[in-house]
Amino acid sequence: MNPKFKAHPWHGISVGEKAPEIVNVFVEIVPSDTIKYEVDKETGYLKVDRPQKFSNIIPALYGFVPQTYCEDAVKDLAVANGSVDVKEGDHDPLDICVLSSHNINGGGMILEAIPIGGFKMIDKGEADDKIIAVLVDDQVYGHMRNISDLPVAEVNRLKHYFLSYKNLPTEPAVVRIDDVYGAEHAKKVIEASIKDYNQHYGE
Repeated sequence: MNPKFKAHPWHGISVGEKAPEIVNVFVEIVPSDTIKYEVDKETGYLKVDRPQKFSNIIPALYGFVPQTYCEDAVKDLAVANGSVDVKEGDHDPLDICVLSSHNINGGGMILEAIPIGGFKMIDKGEADDKIIAVLVDDQVYGHMRNISDLPVAEVNRLKHYFLSYKNLPTEPAVVRIDDVYGAEHAKKVIEASIKDYNQHYGE
């Protein structure tokens, strides 16, 4: 990496030396955002994806794990665990939500997070896993190591967001969650997405 230039957040930032136990996260959206931002894959800058049309505001820091990709290995893991109708990964970096007690005002930053579980989300036949993690050393969440450590209400709040954020009142639901999994499976998903990244973009 040339230090004179800004690193591309997907390709120029490491997944983390301790992955999958601790991963780097590039944050795109924070809970106060009423617009959905995402990284433009070509330039690496945050772009406006769409305004949030309804009252579905992300309840945690949201972004992706650098140098990951969801393709065949992620799809195969979903199929092996019961989602037999899944045809492919979603061809994006691996999504991740990071829980923190701190008020972080804007995205476009990197942080370290500990994966504690996730949702096996299926979006129109695509594996679109959502990893749930906690901010390293967070005073409230930092000690948690498995999704079972979270209050059920917190898990349900996250599930509700992901089940509703793409839905329109006049159209049927387009996504489903087939499983809520713990830390060990979350690490397998991360490893599969690293494998897919290396297959697609080279070691």
